[in-house]
Amino acid sequence: MARVMVTGAAGFIGYHLCKRLLDLGEEVIGVDNLNDYYDVSLKESRLCMLKSEPDFRFYRWDIAETDGVEALFADIRPEYVVNLAAQAGVRYSLQNPQAYINSNIVGFGNILEGCRRCDVRHLVYASSSSVYGANTSAPFSTHDNVDHPLSLYAASKKANELMAHTYSHLFRLPTTGLRFFTVYGPWGRPDMALFLFTKAILDGKPIDVYNHGKMKRDFTYVDDIVEGIVRTLYRIPAGDPLWSGDNPDPASSSAPYRVYNIGNNHPVELLRFIEALEQALGERANCNMLPMQPGDVPETCADVEDLIRDTGFCPSTPMEVGIQRFVEWYREYYGRESGEMRRGTKDGRREKTAGRMR
Repeated sequence: MARVMVTGAAGFIGYHLCKRLLDLGEEVIGVDNLNDYYDVSLKESRLCMLKSEPDFRFYRWDIAETDGVEALFADIRPEYVVNLAAQAGVRYSLQNPQAYINSNIVGFGNILEGCRRCDVRHLVYASSSSVYGANTSAPFSTHDNVDHPLSLYAASKKANELMAHTYSHLFRLPTTGLRFFTVYGPWGRPDMALFLFTKAILDGKPIDVYNHGKMKRDFTYVDDIVEGIVRTLYRIPAGDPLWSGDNPDPASSSAPYRVYNIGNNHPVELLRFIEALEQALGERANCNMLPMQPGDVPETCADVEDLIRDTGFCPSTPMEVGIQRFVEWYREYYGRESGEMRRGTKDGRREKTAGRMR
């Protein structure tokens, strides 16, 4: 049994990862500040499920509080750390940049220091496909230059990779950064498209569709993300003896440092994504077409060749399957009508129509 500390444990990916690690027989220590960026009751529900497990312990703490994080590491003495705690969201970074500095920069610095002082065997941390920014060369490769972020969120994630490399180089702390591509699935975040669209459609309200639905995203099911995290967690990186400063490879280093993409490697146009959701819900969406928003990119697509080569894993959950699972969870969690929907008839009575679009 390994002792694994997971920050952001009450979050979307954190919850699923903790469950998986517990199923593998690990001792899991969850850390989360339960902030109110979105509905805290959803985080508490996830946490309630985890707290029923005997090998799970929870600490409510903000990783941006330096003294507290130092004491936390001294108390827990983790062998492995997965840092998922972060201020997420591209658009919110335009409204509240300080939240990203505090959590994603100061907080991540505290995590690095804690790992160094406690001789953690391996730090795995969440980066993002957003780091590719203005790069238009698809699919996105970890060997590409990523020096042109288009949002503070993206810049903070790129900064995490640079900070991790510094600690890997100076202190030989093994670190692996994982660039996640548009994660979705049950227990998802309410600020993300699938959640927002589902709620609006079921409430009979229009959905905002940016770039007139022509954006493409490499939608990646949460179980595939978790599998990628687990596969890399126990594969501790070593320095690449062939790495050269004359032609530096951004994805590796002479230090024990690696970066991987975790994406479905199959970008889908947003309108097709909405069609799949309509099929799963049995409801038609009323789309409010809007232009591209600041900080957004038109397309994301993950090159996962390195992940496959080093871990033997390739994300592969079909979008339609993942959306159906999310819809089933959403209906159950929020008590929404399932399997059938109702429409009005000429005489004013209500009639059930199984799986039919309005």
